[in-house]
Amino acid sequence: MMKNNWIHCPLCKSKTRLKARSDTLLKNFPLYCPKCRQETLISITNLKLKILTEPDA
Repeated sequence: MMKNNWIHCPLCKSKTRLKARSDTLLKNFPLYCPKCRQETLISITNLKLKILTEPDA
């Protein structure tokens, strides 16, 4: 059975408008939070969220 989870904002911890299944793979995904109005670059594998930081130029 597939497991579904809501993706939470890594900054304010509120629920976003996206769901992820256990087989979802996201790389360099710009996650937008409607509550805090911030955009964060994330990667998801096996329902584990990882925040990506961009190097300053």
